Amino acid sequence: MNTTDNSIADDGAVTKHAPEPRREAVYPEHLLREKPPYAPGIRRVPVDRFFKQEYHDLEVERIWKKAWQWACREEEIPDVGDYQIYEVAHLSFIVIRTAPDEIKAYWNSCPHRARKLVTFDGKRASELRCMFHGWAWNLDGSLKEMSCGWDFPGARPEEVKLPEVKVGTWGGFVFINPDPDAESLEAFLGELPEHCEVGRHNFAHRWKQVHIVADLPANWKVVQEAFLEAWHVIYTHPQQVMGPERAEYVQRWDDFGNFMRWAVGPVGPGKKAAIPFMPPGDTEQDYIDGFLDFHRNEEPAVVATDEVSGMDAVHKAGRDYLRTILGDKVDEYLDMFMSPGEMQMVWPNFHPWQNFSRLVYRFRPYKSDPNRSLMDVLLLAPWPEDRPMPPPCPPHVLEHGQPISDAYELGQLARIFSQDLANIPYVHEGLKTCERGYVILSDHNEAPLRHWHDRYDRWMGLDNSDGMIGDSR
Repeated sequence: MNTTDNSIADDGAVTKHAPEPRREAVYPEHLLREKPPYAPGIRRVPVDRFFKQEYHDLEVERIWKKAWQWACREEEIPDVGDYQIYEVAHLSFIVIRTAPDEIKAYWNSCPHRARKLVTFDGKRASELRCMFHGWAWNLDGSLKEMSCGWDFPGARPEEVKLPEVKVGTWGGFVFINPDPDAESLEAFLGELPEHCEVGRHNFAHRWKQVHIVADLPANWKVVQEAFLEAWHVIYTHPQQVMGPERAEYVQRWDDFGNFMRWAVGPVGPGKKAAIPFMPPGDTEQDYIDGFLDFHRNEEPAVVATDEVSGMDAVHKAGRDYLRTILGDKVDEYLDMFMSPGEMQMVWPNFHPWQNFSRLVYRFRPYKSDPNRSLMDVLLLAPWPEDRPMPPPCPPHVLEHGQPISDAYELGQLARIFSQDLANIPYVHEGLKTCERGYVILSDHNEAPLRHWHDRYDRWMGLDNSDGMIGDSR
């Protein structure tokens, strides 16, 4: 879209006017790239995959040792020698900056006697040294020192080099893949980076403002499913409910292969974007208050007027706030970007939200226990490009079973997540006592769950009709 108005004056000179703000466009470019709705119909999913040890063990071999997965943020390892530990199930990896423009990742296990090489994140290391027998490696993984090397006659060079895993980066996220034959990260992500670029959302230039790790008493798939669909908000946290009576008028699930995109659909003759979640209430002020994070015994920061609708007031408040951070660059963004929305689910467990919601999710199994999982919640805040970014906040790791409402950094979201997660233990327990042995997923509202489980079956090699391990049950 050409946003520059060039006028010809009487003397023939061309006068360039300021670009028209992109927010005047009614629907974002990248969302016009619709994919057909996900295959229609309901789906029956066996419950065994949510709690049986054999499924957990097979997931480690066929998903966590094969798939690209977000391990850390680039700004968490800014200097040479900085490293982060990434763990999923019982697997552990060291993600380390080996040069100003290079990041490598190694299995976190000494090639000698398999002791974990590092047990905490580190800064500016000059080597990686095993604390058992003192073997040491250079940052590039080559052997630096081998105590009693004479005692290992015939040891091959590859046996004493740190085993690497594949590394890729996008949007400030560092991904790893333990499979040496895996496709590139670029191929795996497909159109996702382009969507973010067209939408003008640069995840690489976001400040990691909040990082919460919740240790939960349920399988990671159970937890992830609660954040893959929006149907539950009608009852689980009704202070934010879907607007239109029929959800298909407002929600779109577009299948882009390794990621599925949730977006609000265009409505009306002008193809304006619908609003995904509508706080209930009888007045415009009720609408505004549902979007704001403040104590209800305080005066609201944004007050409704006769001239401005609640929706417009919310958009203006968001734009005014972001102007203090981004300056006039905020005028490049559509009004709909001032509200939460547009989530991508990247297989198998990575959920970055576009717009300015700041949300990013990650879901992981906890060690070798299929009944326990970790949920990461990040808030990535926009930051001025001409100012140095604050250091990323360290993770706030909650104790096992500690309520997420204790994560005060999340503000209003902590209350919303508390409602979401309150269901989780009971869903996990209910799956174990489900007499018919399967759950039923709906046609529209649970399309992303159906999409996810279809991919799960393919990655797990569950080609038989009932989606179970083995030939029959």
